[in-house]
This record gives sequence, C-alpha cells and structure tokens, in this order.
Amino acid sequence: QPQFVESGGGSAQPGGSLKLACAASGIRFDIYNMGWYRQTPGKEREVVAGVSRGNIPNYADFVQGRFTIFRHNTDNTVTLQMNNLKPVDAAVYYCHTSEPYRGFWGQGTQVTVSS
Repeated sequence: QPQFVESGGGSAQPGGSLKLACAASGIRFDIYNMGWYRQTPGKEREVVAGVSRGNIPNYADFVQGRFTIFRHNTDNTVTLQMNNLKPVDAAVYYCHTSEPYRGFWGQGTQVTVSS
C-alpha cells in the first residue's frame, strides 16, 4: 500500500552536491519516522540518516556534517541534502519508514560521484 518515489540522483564530482527527495503516499506520513538508506554492489543496504516525526535528525558517522535530512509534512516528502560528496557516497539511495511498513521500498535513485 505505501509507495515511495525517490528522485534527485545523478552524477556529481567529488565535493559537489545533490539533493534527493522521496515522495511518500499511501500512509499517514506525518506520524512515521523516515530514513534514507543506500546500497552499493556487494554491500548490504545501510542507514544513512533518519528523521523523527518532529524533524529530529540522526546520521551515520560517514555522512555526519555533510548530509542533512529534513521532512516536509505538508508535501509528504523527505529530502536529503548531500554536500561535499565523496566517491564512497556513490550508491542507490532509498527512503524507508518504520513498522508496519519496513518491507516497503521505492525504486531508489542512483547517485554517482566521480571526476
């Protein structure tokens, strides 16, 4: 039932920026924690950042100080501002929420970081 549509990915150079967005539908968005995950070939999907219903963020150590997660309840979206991108940030990025919807994922958006 829930649907998540990620967008905003693309190609950036090291040190560059991208802003990802996730549009959520099919749920009462405002009452759920949201998060961003990423996955690269050969690795498990990992948490990048999370945000509470009250817009309290937390971040994985490897993006701390560079990425900003923010939710926009009026639009049912959650964004991820990605600054000072590094090659290791290249991945497919997904948004995600909590129970009972842990099994639902969008198509992801591809981020490439290279010179």
